[in-house]
Amino acid sequence: MKAIDHFRTITKHHILVRNYCFRAGMYWQGLTHDLSKYSPAEFLVGCRYYQGNRSPNNAEREATGVSMAWLHHKGRNRHHFEHWVDYSLDPDYVIMGARMPKKYIAEMAIDRISASRIYMGDSYTNACPLEYFLKSRDKLWFVEKHTKKELEGLLRILDRYGEDCLLRYIRYGYLKGISWKQYKNKNNY
Repeated sequence: MKAIDHFRTITKHHILVRNYCFRAGMYWQGLTHDLSKYSPAEFLVGCRYYQGNRSPNNAEREATGVSMAWLHHKGRNRHHFEHWVDYSLDPDYVIMGARMPKKYIAEMAIDRISASRIYMGDSYTNACPLEYFLKSRDKLWFVEKHTKKELEGLLRILDRYGEDCLLRYIRYGYLKGISWKQYKNKNNY
């Protein structure tokens, strides 16, 4: 039964992300988002640790000390901060976060909206993805500063103006390099 429930959860998430990505004009990302979750390395672990109200990767990490499924996942999906961690050329740091391209920051925001919707169910509000991010923001020392700032900015737009506004901004502003301030003034928000 856990296998069926896990399959339903990841498929529901994939469809939700796909629909949001399509609305934001990110068709390829919508089609290919998180396909590695269907690979044996991730799917079998997801079935084993499935709980329905949070990521099975957290349960695997608690049980074994590491989530091999997560390590597999973040290495194949560029919309995660952790994909962009590399060795630093700066002698003061061992590792560093590289700046993420805008299309992956946008996909990450959409991923967070979708995951929050799936795991929170009826208690979801547009504030939830921002609140979840803010809980860990100061601990994300490895995330490149512009990347962190841009993700927070997108989540703040979601919180204040809603999904429709955020997805329009991603499509017609953010991905084209137009700042929120310019976009907001032009579109009377």
